[in-house]
Amino acid sequence: MKKLRIPTVWSLLPGVLLFGAALTVHRPAKAVPAFAQQTGRSCAACHVGGFGPELTQFGREFKLGGYTLRLHGSVPLSAMAVASWTQTNKDQVPPPEHLSRNDNLVLDQASLFVAGGIGDHFGGFAQLVTDDGVGRAWSWDNIDLRAVTNTKLFGEDSVLGLTLNNNPTAQDAWNTLPAWGFPFTDTAVSATPDAGELIDDPLAGNTIGLTGYAWIGNKFYIEGGGYSSPSRGTLKFVGMDPTDPGSLHGLAPYGRVAYQTNLAGGTFEAGANLLKAAIYPGRDRSSGFTDRYTDWGLDGSWLKTLGKDSLSVNVRFEHERGDLRASCALELVGDGGDVGCARYHVNEWRAAVRYTWHGKVGVTVSPFSITGSRNFNLYDGNGLPDSNGVMGQVDFTPWGAGNSPLGPRFNARVGVQYTIYGKFNGRHHNYDLTGANATDNNALRLFTWIAF
Repeated sequence: MKKLRIPTVWSLLPGVLLFGAALTVHRPAKAVPAFAQQTGRSCAACHVGGFGPELTQFGREFKLGGYTLRLHGSVPLSAMAVASWTQTNKDQVPPPEHLSRNDNLVLDQASLFVAGGIGDHFGGFAQLVTDDGVGRAWSWDNIDLRAVTNTKLFGEDSVLGLTLNNNPTAQDAWNTLPAWGFPFTDTAVSATPDAGELIDDPLAGNTIGLTGYAWIGNKFYIEGGGYSSPSRGTLKFVGMDPTDPGSLHGLAPYGRVAYQTNLAGGTFEAGANLLKAAIYPGRDRSSGFTDRYTDWGLDGSWLKTLGKDSLSVNVRFEHERGDLRASCALELVGDGGDVGCARYHVNEWRAAVRYTWHGKVGVTVSPFSITGSRNFNLYDGNGLPDSNGVMGQVDFTPWGAGNSPLGPRFNARVGVQYTIYGKFNGRHHNYDLTGANATDNNALRLFTWIAF
């Protein structure tokens, strides 16, 4: 019997490229920060503190509506760059590749965007090219292309939409999930905990997914779909490592629900998410097994305007259960003698409380904690993934209201971050069994972030 070949989501690549080209030639389309011109509003209308990516209620509606709202035409190109200086509590030995042991001044990231709307039903945000100044590599970045329509569901004004994206949670309108969660800018210069979940970055840029969503009565959000892996050649073409973390077996289903309402004079949201994936590590299928992951999470946010000021709270909890049977069989983990050598679970929670004064000065406090099961095959030291600490940030955004002397499209933020670790990779002291302490990784970072 002749088998019917079902095309994967990646077969939509020509459509992605054509859609991106259409954004560049369709005059009403805009890019970040050209979205401000598209909507006829300043950056502060869509973004808390006048600078992305944290969204106001208006910004959430704009995104869920497919980026289609517009009043003016403009060139649909934009760019941004982030530079920083980082000092760790103790010198890093060995130092990061291409860098010094301490006091490193780097260009963290530079990106080119194209974005905007085409008519009333199509829109997109495409971070087409990003240069990683620390890793000295380039790649594509977050892509979110949408098709939307307005309708009535259960008697309520609603939006039905499709999103084609390359990073699970990049399509999300709340700043609780990993893609757009705090910290909104960080660096690869200083060390960070080893443990984390699959939904938090490993699939970013290495997958492409199609999900459908309904936004009902400005209160109920429901989304579902799946992700697949592009070919090895395609990933190399867009600057990604095709072997990291590997190729998905079939589709990886993703689901998301959220409820939003008014509470105590602000906007409150509570939600949940689920991702299941089976991966051939390094794209190696020879073991006959896959590495299996189940990630589920809960999140909540609250945003309130206080005159010229604002207060926002974002919290998320993520649980991952993994069984890396393929990695064990291939001796990527363990000695190959037990395919069950890497069964584990990890729990992570993060919160970010931000107060913005007059839309210019922001203060954020963000505690975090990672805990999980002991596994000496996965984690060095005492075999635990546990880490915790707190990050603080103070930033200044002088032109969030669109009053830059370089024109309304130019925006900038300068800031200082300090991260304190109470526990790092399992221990407070001697976590690597060679004398390193958690506080050695405490880091001071000064950054400048410009967009135009």
